[in-house]
Amino acid sequence: MPKKAGNTTFKVGRDAGTGKFIPVKVAQRRTSTAVVETIKVPKKK
Repeated sequence: MPKKAGNTTFKVGRDAGTGKFIPVKVAQRRTSTAVVETIKVPKKK
């Protein structure tokens, strides 16, 4: 999961049954058993 400086969100894949993280490409392929979540990065104070 490459993050670039200045990004405020990134996508992560998660298996819907177990909750384990999986690659985003695999999650997009398995639409019935996986979800792609968008995670917001909190701003530094």
